[in-house]
Amino acid sequence: MPDTTARAGRRLLWPMLALPGTVWLVVLFVAPVYVVLAVLFGGVDPILRQPVPVWNPVHWDVSQFDYVLEHIVGTDGFFGPALVRTAVYVLVASVLCLLVAYPVAYYTARFAGRYRGLLLTLLIAPFWISYMMRMLAWINLLQNDGLVNQVISLGGLLPAHVNWLNGQPVTVVLGLVYGYVPYMVLPLFAGLDRIPAAVQEAARDLGAGRVETFRRVTWPMSRQAVVVSLLVTTLPMLGDYYTNDMLSSSPQTSMVGNLINNSVLTPGQTGQAGAFVMLVLLVSVLPMLLYVRASRTGEEVES
Repeated sequence: MPDTTARAGRRLLWPMLALPGTVWLVVLFVAPVYVVLAVLFGGVDPILRQPVPVWNPVHWDVSQFDYVLEHIVGTDGFFGPALVRTAVYVLVASVLCLLVAYPVAYYTARFAGRYRGLLLTLLIAPFWISYMMRMLAWINLLQNDGLVNQVISLGGLLPAHVNWLNGQPVTVVLGLVYGYVPYMVLPLFAGLDRIPAAVQEAARDLGAGRVETFRRVTWPMSRQAVVVSLLVTTLPMLGDYYTNDMLSSSPQTSMVGNLINNSVLTPGQTGQAGAFVMLVLLVSVLPMLLYVRASRTGEEVES
């Protein structure tokens, strides 16, 4: 009898440990997604032009979702450019973030020594400052008479003049990089810091140079951290609209986040916002699957 009770307790141990995370997931992810679906496939009040959620899937109406899909491609595809633009901006910004963050994280994890704590503090410092304040600082720097143009023109000696805040794609991309690169540094640092130094030293003892050691040892063992860092930065970038509003405010650089924001603020178009949210969610499944695959691969290597 005691053995039976002990076995039953062991069987319940892991489900009980997973219960808080499961409740958290249901409350903060599954339930909000269902609300979005109820709004997307619901109706619109004919007088107030407010969304009327439909909670029963049997009565869902797909007309708003069809409207968005029909206007992505073709002659009436006025939603398509923003979606393509979002994919390009996020791809370029993610690659630039990785090019900036990986060397910083590698140096901090391997060579910082006693200054590691100071460097980590400086890397986390941007999180202590409001995102809006950081973007406002860049607006001041990028104005026509701002510091950036003064540096380019060597204090007015050259006729160089760039209107950075007038719908420039490069400004939006660099704003995304500046805003999200700290999110990439920390996961990369955590992954690189877990690589045993003895493994790298063994590669050097076997005759591998620094480049060969990095290619054969450091990079393969840090790929999971790279996938995690890309996931952490790419997903919020897909829904970002504030960076574009602050640094451009031009339809020529609008992203899917701007489509969602504009649809929410426009009476009668909340369902379209739900459609864009679901499209972003479907696209986000790919990096999530890459993360799961990388996690399983890491577990197999460790075993």
